[in-house]
Amino acid sequence: MIKLLHIENVAVIEVADIEFSSGLNVLTGETGAGKSIVIDSLSAVTGYRTSRELIRTGADFASVTAVFSDADPQVHSWLIEHGIEPDESGDLFITRRISADGKNVCRINGTPVPVATLREAGLALLDIHGQNDGRKLLDEDSHLTYLDTFGNHEKELEKFKEVFISLRDKVTEIEKLTMDESEKERRIDTLKHQINEIERAKLNIGEHHELTTRRDLLLNSSKLTESIEAAFEALYGGGETTGAVALISDAHTQLGRASQYSEELRTLSERLDDMKYTAQDIADELRDFRAKLDFSPGELEELEERLDVLKRISRKYGSEEQAIEHAERARIELSDIEDGASKLSKLENELKAIVKEAKKISDELSGKRKKTAKTLQDQVEEELSQLNMKGVSFTVEFGEVTGEYNLSAKGCDTVWYLMSANAGEAPGRINRIASGGELARIMLALKNVLSSKQDTASMVFDEIDTGVSGIAAQRVGEKLAKLAENRQVLCVTHLPQIAVMADTHFSISKSVKEGRTYTHVAELDFEGRKKELARLSGGENITETTLRGAEEQLKAAEKFKTEKH
Repeated sequence: MIKLLHIENVAVIEVADIEFSSGLNVLTGETGAGKSIVIDSLSAVTGYRTSRELIRTGADFASVTAVFSDADPQVHSWLIEHGIEPDESGDLFITRRISADGKNVCRINGTPVPVATLREAGLALLDIHGQNDGRKLLDEDSHLTYLDTFGNHEKELEKFKEVFISLRDKVTEIEKLTMDESEKERRIDTLKHQINEIERAKLNIGEHHELTTRRDLLLNSSKLTESIEAAFEALYGGGETTGAVALISDAHTQLGRASQYSEELRTLSERLDDMKYTAQDIADELRDFRAKLDFSPGELEELEERLDVLKRISRKYGSEEQAIEHAERARIELSDIEDGASKLSKLENELKAIVKEAKKISDELSGKRKKTAKTLQDQVEEELSQLNMKGVSFTVEFGEVTGEYNLSAKGCDTVWYLMSANAGEAPGRINRIASGGELARIMLALKNVLSSKQDTASMVFDEIDTGVSGIAAQRVGEKLAKLAENRQVLCVTHLPQIAVMADTHFSISKSVKEGRTYTHVAELDFEGRKKELARLSGGENITETTLRGAEEQLKAAEKFKTEKH
């Protein structure tokens, strides 16, 4: 769970520290005081998209730090996998700093990480349900995802996706072979031209480098010859000049005689002997190198012509090795096209087998989904009944995927949720008949049902009370309290029926000082909660009567939470 949120320079919040507890944490305050900024801060620190507009006016940066405790063991394993050292305390420290220049610095336990990694960690730590999440119910593409999440169909889905990818790949292969005749002829001509061009070039890997080196020798042969001959003469002598080899040999002879009388000179004599042979070897190698500089008339021109061929090939196909590989691929493709009839028949038979397997797996998955749907319907209806929607029926309706093979990447099913708001009315699609308050409660019901299938430690609700009032609001508050029995829940609300259920209650207020707006967050004690609940119920007109009413609400809520449900 999250136990501390430290906020700096986020919108109207200059500095705030919020120490959350287990159970239901509620944040209340006047509209515009900064309640949703707390949710925005939680979103930012867990990797959701944000921008520098979040930075408080006049500040150079915004920073949010969150401390999580009692993290799931999987989170610990995740840290190790990503090279992040777990903290000795067992807590998890996450920081995100957004600079005015748009730069983001994210850290987990002090280790810098990309925003994407922060988001990955955030998904395991917080499930944030924003004000607009109810709209997800209007998107029928999400209905199948909710069903699969509830049914734990991940393995079946992964198995089907592997086969579906094979199916798509096979269809692509067939499409390549079933191109129209004119396109086929054009492709055959292109491939034959490329193969012939590369074959005529008679490429050898590394040839360009060898020829370039040889050309450089020939172009500089006169300078090289002059230097090599001078070096050779210095070693072997010429004319009246005595070469280094002869001089070293004389020195070796003299030291050889002298070494009869001094053991120390024997070593020097041996070294001179080695030097003589080294000089002779160098002279021999110079003679061989000089021979390379003898070239026949026209060799340089032939080299330039060959290099021109290699450059032309290189511009089209890359290096010699790449060109040879290209020719081989072209031969295979040409063979496939020319043998298209037999290969096409083979591919079509393979496709039939894959489609058959995909149908079998998707049918099995569909069967599991339909069983899961019945359980989901029953549990959601039970939740809705507890949320003062007793006359509502909730139905999961199935349809077939349209298009080729009646399959999509998710199987053979399309799914949408239907509801009837009143007994006796025919069910209709949620996106056509549900009001805002009904959407909020259906989403809460789904969240409550799905939470039993998810390991997220903490859940965050930003104004789940949209469109809800009266007894319905009371039921939402009770449902949140029940949900918080087994996990931490954070909730922003305007309704006293929800706020009264809090285990920990924070008041968010704002003030103006020297022309600047400041937001303050304070944890309320019992008396503070009475005043806040009275304000939520009656506005600024707080009387002894509204205070007594708030106290009665608090006692009733405490009684509800201590009873078994």
